[in-house]
Amino acid sequence: MKPMFVLFITALLLTGCVRMQDGTNLSSLSNSGSSRPLLSTHTGTVSTAPSKPTMLPVAPTTMSVDPTVPTQPFYATVTYIPVTENNGVTYTGLPALPILEYQIIDPENKRQLAEKRLDYFFGVASDGKPHSYSVNHQKQFDQWGTGALAWDNISEDKVLYLTFDCGYAYKNRTSVILDVLKEKKVPATFFVTMSFLESSPNVVARMIGEGHHVGNHSLRHPDNCASLSREEMALEALAVENHLRHNFGYTAKYFRFPAGVYSENAVELLASVGYRSVFWSLAHTDWDPEKQIGKEPVLKILTDRLHPGAVILLHSTSADNFNVLADFIDNAISQGYRFADLDDYPGWQ
Repeated sequence: MKPMFVLFITALLLTGCVRMQDGTNLSSLSNSGSSRPLLSTHTGTVSTAPSKPTMLPVAPTTMSVDPTVPTQPFYATVTYIPVTENNGVTYTGLPALPILEYQIIDPENKRQLAEKRLDYFFGVASDGKPHSYSVNHQKQFDQWGTGALAWDNISEDKVLYLTFDCGYAYKNRTSVILDVLKEKKVPATFFVTMSFLESSPNVVARMIGEGHHVGNHSLRHPDNCASLSREEMALEALAVENHLRHNFGYTAKYFRFPAGVYSENAVELLASVGYRSVFWSLAHTDWDPEKQIGKEPVLKILTDRLHPGAVILLHSTSADNFNVLADFIDNAISQGYRFADLDDYPGWQ
C-alpha cells in the first residue's frame, strides 16, 4: 500500500492574519465591524497562558512526488489557546476542563456540501401551530441528519423551549431575566458570544450555577457564517468552547448561528465537532434595545404565536422581554404549556 501523506493545518486565533512560517499570507478574516483585528502573525513558541489568544505556526507541508498519491488534506487540526482570566480560578468554582482541538474532516469540502447562504426565516406562527417555514426547515434538518432543531415536531404535549441570545451585555438586563427564571423555576438556554463572556463572566457563572445551558453563539458574531471556510467556522465555535472550558469548567452542547445565516456545509461542520445547531420557531422584533414597543404589545405577540414544540428566541438586551417575561411564563402555563430543558428534546435521545 502506498503511503498517504496528510497535510496537517494548525490554525489558531489572534489579532491580524494567518501566515505561513515564511510569512506568506494564507487568509484574512473580517471582524464584522469590530475595531479589534482578528488574526495576527505569530512565529516562535506559544505560552501556555498567553495574555492574548495566540497563533500557532502552521506546520510545514510534506507532499509525495508520486502523482497517484493524493496531496489534498482529508482533515485539518484547528487549535485555540484561551486567555487565562480570574487569576487562573474558574468563575464557577468548577475544575477547569482540558482545552480541545478540532479535527476538521474534509476541510476543503471535497464532498461538495452545499455552501449556499441560507437566511433562516421561521414565519409567524398562529392558531397554535408553527408556520410552514419552521415545519419545512425541520424536515430539511431531519434529512441532513445533523441534529439541528427548528421546533419540536416529536413531543405530543404542549412543550416550550426558552432560549436567549446574548450578543453583548446591556444595562444588566440579563441578570433581571435570570431573577425571573429563578422565581418561576423555568430552564433556559443562553447563547453567548465571546464578547459577552469577556464582559459578563459573573453573569455567565450564574447561568451555569442556576442550572441553565450556556450555548455557543460564536467568537465574532459574523454576519454570514455560510461564507466561512470549514476551518474558519470551526474556529468561531472552538474559541468560545475553550474559553468556557478553561475559565468556567463548562462545555457547551448547542450552537446558534448569528442572525440565522447558515449553510448545509456549516451545519454539518458543527455537527461533526459535537454541536447541535438550535434555530427557533417563535420570536419577535426585539434585538434593538432602543426600539422597544412596550410590555402589553409584546405579551400579545408572544401569546398569539405560541404553539406546541416552540423554540422561543428572545434577546437579553430587550427591556420589553424582561418586563413581560413573568407574565408570559404565567400565561403559557395557564394554557397548559410546560417549559422544558433543551436536553429533553426527544429527537436527541
